[in-house]
Amino acid sequence: MKRVLIAGESWINITTHIKGFDSFQTTVYKEGVQYIRTAFELAGFEVTHIPNHLAATAFPDSEEELGRYDIVILSDIGSNNLLLSQSVFSEGRQKSNKLDLLHDFVTEKGKGLLMVGGYMSFAGYDGKARYGDTILQDILPVSVLKYDDRQEYPQGCQPVTCEGKESHPILDGIGEWPLILGYNRTVADRPGAEVLASVQNDPFIAVSEPGKGRCAVFTTDCAPHWCTEDFLRWEGYNKLWSNMGKWFTRCE
Repeated sequence: MKRVLIAGESWINITTHIKGFDSFQTTVYKEGVQYIRTAFELAGFEVTHIPNHLAATAFPDSEEELGRYDIVILSDIGSNNLLLSQSVFSEGRQKSNKLDLLHDFVTEKGKGLLMVGGYMSFAGYDGKARYGDTILQDILPVSVLKYDDRQEYPQGCQPVTCEGKESHPILDGIGEWPLILGYNRTVADRPGAEVLASVQNDPFIAVSEPGKGRCAVFTTDCAPHWCTEDFLRWEGYNKLWSNMGKWFTRCE
């Protein structure tokens, strides 16, 4: 069975309750991974999820550990979560660079890397995700901006399949796209990359084949808020991720 590692798609809400002179805080842990996780599981993949708050310690930090997987998905997880472990940040100790490992995972080991959009994907909120300044920029099929790249469309905007790309394996059986509420803006200027679908004339789905492996981006979210309820209920949702998994693992 092919294995998928999903990193990110989690958050912690901290609420301050103010009652006159008195106040207190409550915290709630939440995940948005269930939709894309279920889609890959239904397609026959074994899925492991590492939430954001555990990524610094739990994300594979060796070639052997990472090599257990066939596809890695980074979804709404900033680059600092993968660059800064506690031993590096708090203790000043050297550790392996997980983004270097991911680069080699694709180019040398022939595996797959998918980046899914969100507030901490690509450049992200206030540019804090900053993947454009990492080695992953060398293999991503789009260029990441150097500043806040979020495009908000509360009225909705509709992705479109690029002309002549309908026959690509990732888009097999997809048809018309539902509305989304936003995305990360990127630039389609990477040599050898291919934009399969666009939104507002920006890349929506793009792919590349750096070295021995494959890389793709999906520039909106895989869960709310950018991904609408209609998108989640759309019959193409599970089909898209199934197609993506097959393309990465060369099971077209």
